[in-house]
Amino acid sequence: MSNEFDLTHPPFDLLTNDEQKHLLTCIDIGYFSNNQIVIEAGQSSDYVFVILKGAIAEIDPKLQDNADGGVIREYAHEDLFGAISIINGSSRYTFRTLEETISWLIPKAVFEALMNDNPAFAAYFKNSLAEKYRMIESRRNQQQGGSDMSAFTLAKVGNSVMREAVVLASGVSILEATRTMREQHADCLLVYKDERYGMVTRTDLLEGIVLNNQALTTDVSELASYNLFTVQTEDFLFNALVLMTRHKIQRVVVFNGSELAGLVELTDVLSFFSSQSHVIGLQIERATSLEELARAAEGTTTLVSGLVSQGVKIRFAMDLLAALNSRIIAKAFEYIVPAEYHDKVCLLVMGSEGRGEQILKTDQDNALILADDLVWPDCQKYMDKFTLTLLDFGYPLCKGKIMVSNPDWVMTESNWKKRLKKWSSSVDGVGLMNLSICIDGLPIAGNYALFHRIRDNLHTELVGNDIFYSYFAMPIRNFSTPLTFFGGLKHGDGIDIKKGGIFPIVHGVRTLALHNKIKATNTFVRLEKLVKLNVLKQSFANNLAEALSVMSQLRLQQQLKAAEGQADADEANLVSAVELNKLDRDLLREALHLVKEFKAVMTHRYHLER
Repeated sequence: MSNEFDLTHPPFDLLTNDEQKHLLTCIDIGYFSNNQIVIEAGQSSDYVFVILKGAIAEIDPKLQDNADGGVIREYAHEDLFGAISIINGSSRYTFRTLEETISWLIPKAVFEALMNDNPAFAAYFKNSLAEKYRMIESRRNQQQGGSDMSAFTLAKVGNSVMREAVVLASGVSILEATRTMREQHADCLLVYKDERYGMVTRTDLLEGIVLNNQALTTDVSELASYNLFTVQTEDFLFNALVLMTRHKIQRVVVFNGSELAGLVELTDVLSFFSSQSHVIGLQIERATSLEELARAAEGTTTLVSGLVSQGVKIRFAMDLLAALNSRIIAKAFEYIVPAEYHDKVCLLVMGSEGRGEQILKTDQDNALILADDLVWPDCQKYMDKFTLTLLDFGYPLCKGKIMVSNPDWVMTESNWKKRLKKWSSSVDGVGLMNLSICIDGLPIAGNYALFHRIRDNLHTELVGNDIFYSYFAMPIRNFSTPLTFFGGLKHGDGIDIKKGGIFPIVHGVRTLALHNKIKATNTFVRLEKLVKLNVLKQSFANNLAEALSVMSQLRLQQQLKAAEGQADADEANLVSAVELNKLDRDLLREALHLVKEFKAVMTHRYHLER
């Protein structure tokens, strides 16, 4: 029966052909009766077990008096256990059968030999979820063949397409700067003045001489722009692309710490990254009408599908699509709203759009802030048109009417401050839900200062209000983690991965971010900042980020099926554990256990059990 052992999924697909053949000659089969102890807590195991039929409970002896008998996890068909007890020398938990069970048996000596000879196989058992997910994704991409986009998404700025910067000191004339650019075949140069760098492009030189009548002897530093967009050499190249897409710029300046390292040009990045994303970006920027902008918006779903199929990590896809969607929405707003009002209003996107975590076009969640002194009688008419325009672009209406077409979400700066104070002073579920939506607000058009003052005012209002955070965090307990009594994945009609998995992480991290006055809205960035503030440990934050990635990836697969008509749109958040392959099932189960652990941490921190 050894030939029936499945070697096609992790960790056994990490073995070489010779190692796989040797393993098949060594494994045996064991039978265990119902309620039989397979591994006793405190003892080592003689085997690694891979279940062929039946079920095993992992039990914490310290918790045996609890209602669940101390069961922390259940193992079923194709699940593996016993490896950690061999690695650690003894088992922390007891493993007992829940029914008659048949299992493959991998002898301890064989397992230890494979661990010693194969670092990748050993790493599978020793790595955290974050490390394991990266390793598995990399191997899955290699096995798929074709263009491995992970090579792009993991490329660092300093090791890819960075150019050497042409740097001049202040005091150099426009004439000499022009000669230098021509000799160096450069499209721009950097000027160093007053211990900072500024950038001068060919266009800057042309406008300075022709339009502004600058003399050729003028100091070139007077033409420079000193508000530079920068990245570090160790940043991902993909992040540089997102930065240029979001801010409509052609190049970013690269630093290694505080030292200038070079430049990255958009044309170089696009040649490195062969994708239709830059085509959509160009369509957005070149659009001269709402009709042309709508055509650019049509391509985003196809782009997402292409990125994911080529192996791009879900977080990178989220970042790029967020930048493209924000530009589409902002440009539509700028077309529709008369120019004289742009400095008197601020458009916010909220929800997953505000966090930059949507993949496909999600419901419109937006709001508008008006300057206190603005007089605009026709405001509602323009907001109605804006909402309908986004609907035409493929962004569905918000079922809760959290849109600028609803006057409740269009207010002056002063009224917004009052509204947020009212919501934060209430224990009403609707008020707190609306507040959480606003906290994820991201300004994308108009006068951003209107939003910044409102956000800073809210942070000030909440100082010392610990009771508020207990109520605000409470919704993470609204949905049970979709694990069985014994810690396995629930089957039935499918797992609501948004409610049971994604939401607790997003809202828990949102709560911690608000409590610590973190201004970022993206969950992944919030986690990074929480680590820097010593609110979360690095390893735990990394694992939460990967758990969120795992669940977002599985949710996206369902959403794409719905978009292609292969699944009901109402089931876009439902993932069937039965239909998942073993790899995805294992990753999802581990991710949900992290969700459960995070909910316990938040419950303790904010006393949610009261």
